[in-house]
Amino acid sequence: MTPPGASPGGVGGGRSRSYARGGDFSDRVRRRAVRVAATAHSRIPGPIMTVQDGDERARRAVAALLAAVPAADRPRLAEALRALLGGERTAPRPEDVLLREPGPGDLGWIVQRNAALYAAEYGWNTDYEGLVARIVADFAEDHDPHLERVWIAELGGRPVGCVMCVRDDAPGTARLRLLLVEPEARGLGVGDRLVAAVTGFARGVGYHDLVLWTNDVLAAARRIYLRRGFTLVAEKPHRSFGVDLTGQDWRLDLRAGPE
Repeated sequence: MTPPGASPGGVGGGRSRSYARGGDFSDRVRRRAVRVAATAHSRIPGPIMTVQDGDERARRAVAALLAAVPAADRPRLAEALRALLGGERTAPRPEDVLLREPGPGDLGWIVQRNAALYAAEYGWNTDYEGLVARIVADFAEDHDPHLERVWIAELGGRPVGCVMCVRDDAPGTARLRLLLVEPEARGLGVGDRLVAAVTGFARGVGYHDLVLWTNDVLAAARRIYLRRGFTLVAEKPHRSFGVDLTGQDWRLDLRAGPE
């Protein structure tokens, strides 16, 4: 009797029957794997799928999934997928930010993000959302594209900032409105670039003055206005948007030349 665990021929006493039938064991394993694979393929009806076929089917499946995602959300989804597949995102750089004209849905984004961001950061109520909605609606319904413009700051395929330049009631005067930069894009000079775009445009189309109204709590925006040459011309306490504020009027003389 062969003790448990010993080879049938004893220690060093010859090869086992599984090796003795000839040929290397690994070769026979490979041959058996080939036979199993061939048998499995023979049981699958139709042609065998190639790698290219699989890629095409995957593309169609992804397209079908994306079709159910609103167009405005697709850039954010793509960015999330890239982050998931590629690890941590690299820190954004100022040159990664693009200033562009608004596309479909961007004017609605301006209303939504102004309302949500100012509610979260300053506690402003829906009165502010109503004001922003009226400003945006007035622009959408009736504006002169030669004298009035909107800029969208885009980073990673989605909006992260905005500003408007519209005609003021005073002759020869433009008004800067709705400057906003998302928290994730702050520190990249986005606000400064947006204000510079407005001042350059207003000066280029022949306005004499650029004015704006803001509130004292918006300290970061006020620093940009000061850097760009605006002068504070009036202040007045008021209660708006559910909170006590100090409104400020700022003016820039565009005839003085680029700042």
